[in-house]
Amino acid sequence: MSAKVLTKAAAKEAKIELVDGGRGSQAVHDVVVAMRAARRSGSANSKTKADVNLSGAKPWRQKGTGRARAGYKSSVIWRGGGVVFGPKPRDYSKKVSKSVRRLAFQKALSERIDAGDVLTIGEFAVKEAKTKAFVQLVKKQTDARRILIVSDQFDENTYKSARNVKPVKLATASDVNTEQLLAFEKILVTDGALAKLAERTSASGKSAPGQE
Repeated sequence: MSAKVLTKAAAKEAKIELVDGGRGSQAVHDVVVAMRAARRSGSANSKTKADVNLSGAKPWRQKGTGRARAGYKSSVIWRGGGVVFGPKPRDYSKKVSKSVRRLAFQKALSERIDAGDVLTIGEFAVKEAKTKAFVQLVKKQTDARRILIVSDQFDENTYKSARNVKPVKLATASDVNTEQLLAFEKILVTDGALAKLAERTSASGKSAPGQE
């Protein structure tokens, strides 16, 4: 079965709530920035004068040498000493409300549907866990190189055969996020995933925090 373009009329028939006009653009920006910020490790760590592993003894006596007074070798003014106001491990994550995440997901999906980049197919599965079989099945659906495949679930053979095909990503309808919807040339959605996407775009839909 070959894939067909998901039109706005078909999306509405599947009860997917779309966003028209410029509404939601800022939400998309906020969500994508928050997702990328959350991936930052924040592991940069500099040592202050209290952290430097040096002797606490005075380098020379207080008076009589003609030099300025010095209390410890870990002073920030000396080589090997501590760092003033240097970076410390921190959390870069940003908080985005659930309503904004949902709006961003709606907007991203709506834009891709409006551009004709979302294709639908009955099901997506390979019979044997072979990369060649997976690539052949993908090429039958679209000529695009970077493809996001969304389904309600994938069997083990499909997961295994897709591992070495880096331009193609598998994502379940429950886990696909706003950034992924924007990152690929084409989005291939199975019929079984449409119901979950409709649930996630609806105001009454329930989704895990950070899911979009």
